[in-house]
Amino acid sequence: MIKVLLVDDQSIVREGLASLLQTQPDIEIVGEAENGQLAVERSLKLQPDIVLMDIRMPVMDGVAAIRALSQQAPNIKVLVLTTFDDDDYVAQAMACGAKGYLLKDTPSEELAQAIRSVNQGYTQLGPGLFEKAVTSNHLATPKTPPELAELTSREKEVLKLIATGYNNREISEQLYIAERTVKNHVNSILRRLNLRDRTQAAIFANTYLNL
Repeated sequence: MIKVLLVDDQSIVREGLASLLQTQPDIEIVGEAENGQLAVERSLKLQPDIVLMDIRMPVMDGVAAIRALSQQAPNIKVLVLTTFDDDDYVAQAMACGAKGYLLKDTPSEELAQAIRSVNQGYTQLGPGLFEKAVTSNHLATPKTPPELAELTSREKEVLKLIATGYNNREISEQLYIAERTVKNHVNSILRRLNLRDRTQAAIFANTYLNL
């Protein structure tokens, strides 16, 4: 059985994909996510074989999520399914580790077969996307969110230490500041970046700070 995680910011799309794919005897939908950040978190928790990933989403886009998964769970394969065939998206997604790139007008049977092929280690590209995938003049690094510029240099130091697994006491010892001050910095980081907790902060840091 091929375990699949569905990632799309539109619930109606996720529901439709789930309905289509659950008719396949060898495919099991193990979870869903509405943005890239949740996709990374749930992939690490659920360990699907395939993540069916949209590209343009809030909080963290698909390219950044692919990059994070490639670093943290290289055994999980990502198949992009999106409406966008822009050169940048195709080239960046494939360069960051996606194993395939399909458009949402792909027939359901072809999508199911693509999932099987990617699970077996093959690369799948929709019609006309090969040239875009091998475009060499595009950077694979996801665009830096503007919220990152709002952090102070000290907050960036704290964020990097969070990403390495330090707790507040260890951060205070590392930076020679009070633990209460560290807590204030952490709260400020979460608020400025619109993150829920330290886990999301660590994922964000590993994705955008090139740790």
